[in-house]
Amino acid sequence: MQIRRAAVVFAVFAACAHQQAPRETVRKSVMFMGANRAGEQTVTQSGNTYTVDFQFNDRGRGPKTHTVLTLDDRGVPIAETTTGNDYLKVAVDERLTASGGTLHYVNNAEHGDAASGAFYSSIYGPPEELGLLARALLRNGGRLKLLPAGEATIEKAATVDAGDQTVTLYEINGLGFTPAGVWLDKNDDFFASASSWSSVIREGYDSLIPKLIAASDDVDRKRGEEMAKRLTKRPAAIAITNARLFDSESMQMIPNTTIVVRGDRIVSVGPNVEIPPDAQRIDATGKTVIPGLWDMHVHLSDTDGPLNIASGITSVRDLANDIDYVTGLRQHYADGSLIGPRVLLAGFLDGPGPYAGPTKILVDSEDDIRKAIDRYASLGYVQIKVYSSIRPELVPFITKYAHSKGLRVSGHIPAFMRAEDAVRAGYDEIQHANFVLLNFLPDVKDTRTPLRFTAIGDRGGSIDLNSDEAKKLFDLLIEHKTVIDPTLATFEPMFTAKPGVLAEQAKPIADRLPPQVLRGYLTGGLPMNDTNEARYHAGFAKMVELVHALHEHHIPIVAGTDALAGFTLHRELELYAQAEIPNAEILQLATLGAARVMSRDKELGSVTPGKLADLVVIDGDPVANISDVRKPVFVVKGGLLFDSREVYAAMGVH
Repeated sequence: MQIRRAAVVFAVFAACAHQQAPRETVRKSVMFMGANRAGEQTVTQSGNTYTVDFQFNDRGRGPKTHTVLTLDDRGVPIAETTTGNDYLKVAVDERLTASGGTLHYVNNAEHGDAASGAFYSSIYGPPEELGLLARALLRNGGRLKLLPAGEATIEKAATVDAGDQTVTLYEINGLGFTPAGVWLDKNDDFFASASSWSSVIREGYDSLIPKLIAASDDVDRKRGEEMAKRLTKRPAAIAITNARLFDSESMQMIPNTTIVVRGDRIVSVGPNVEIPPDAQRIDATGKTVIPGLWDMHVHLSDTDGPLNIASGITSVRDLANDIDYVTGLRQHYADGSLIGPRVLLAGFLDGPGPYAGPTKILVDSEDDIRKAIDRYASLGYVQIKVYSSIRPELVPFITKYAHSKGLRVSGHIPAFMRAEDAVRAGYDEIQHANFVLLNFLPDVKDTRTPLRFTAIGDRGGSIDLNSDEAKKLFDLLIEHKTVIDPTLATFEPMFTAKPGVLAEQAKPIADRLPPQVLRGYLTGGLPMNDTNEARYHAGFAKMVELVHALHEHHIPIVAGTDALAGFTLHRELELYAQAEIPNAEILQLATLGAARVMSRDKELGSVTPGKLADLVVIDGDPVANISDVRKPVFVVKGGLLFDSREVYAAMGVH
């Protein structure tokens, strides 16, 4: 009898212990960049504690992190540790602790304290955290304060049938310029984040990615259409009076000028111009009118159209993107259903391999190349961009075939080639200043990896741009009329920024950006320490010196960014001023010069009667101070009128 009682007591105790022990679950997700599998996320959940391992490889870059995170009963983090490395391979140590009603947070860039109850938004956290934030918002009335700053809200946006369940797209406001989308499963756990550039999705559901992207894009488009209806003004005519006009042909300022626009064209320009009675008048007293700016190196996303227009950029060249996505954007921008610039497209070509770019178009034979270029040409692309994993022996065929179709050719310098080899093989243009400098470091052969950056950081400062070798390269560029797209503003934070110190290019706009966006300018750049920091700064200084030398040798330069839309082009132009290019010439290369390179100067690039009406009214004089390009007041694109302040405000920019 006693034995039976003991057995019953033990069974009851064991059952209670089993009920109290957290049930452990494991969820795995895979990450894709373009069509290529790039990484994975593994989440192990035990009660309110989540252990997350996340990594991906993006052409040799990419994070590898281990996160342990504990939530309170409201679903808000009260403890978190993330270690590993970030996208540029810098060591990561991020921690959140709670004591006495106070949260303490510290990471490579930030530290501080705040009252409990806010949701700590990790700088280095895995995709899973976006799902946890969404669920916490759903449990807490749809609104939560964020740490270190800001506030998040949530809206249900779409649903998709995943076969065994319905998954739901939620949009979280407060993390960026536009809402961040995250898909949750039937239990409100992270299921996917999906875009044409990259996607993370629950293992086994890969085939669902196109459907999720289509649903997300539809939501983005409808939001953008509403913004366009609200912010686009369509006057029958526009008359800008009393302006200083920057003549991009002569590079002179013309005072007391009136510009009249009707429809999508400039109809008259001069001091004594008749103003139509139905024109909307803009008094530009004390202001400058310039042609619409060009950004010659972009990869468009849903945030970029309004940011470009608000910043005075009316034409862009997209140098790699998903074909369906970017051709759709081009059409929506062209018909005015979305706010955005004119778009010229370059078709992306890369070769297969472990460092292939995020694209569906991988080529490894002349037949592959013909098919790809034919497809791009049929879609109205004007250029081909060659990437780092293309086999060098294929480059002459790419340039010859592309030129036969009327397409320009540019790109990275493929692995095991030098800049001079690519020029001789038919390149019309080279992207990125580092690839020009690597011509002087011939032992750096495999440029597919981050070595193409770190080699410049370690050794670039010692390159002599006055040497005979440099003169030979410049003479070659002149002979072949090769254009250079330096993207200095992309390299500046990479080579000079330190964790916890606001990046130089963010200082002029720090008080204008949404708080969670601003945090990205605190994370630093490439791995630097006391030993190599001065060398990395010297490497970037050599890039600026290169731009000066290119200008001195009359080698064409185009202004491109490859980074945050709008603001980064302003910084690019400021860096050209640091390279001692006169401000008037900077404005010319960013307007008429770009139009000439792209053979669009008959229609664009200057404020001239008969040309398309792309122009910017600036509250200042950028010939006297190039930084005044940061002060657009009104932007006209093809006769559509935008108040720059209103468009910025719609993106959360002050």
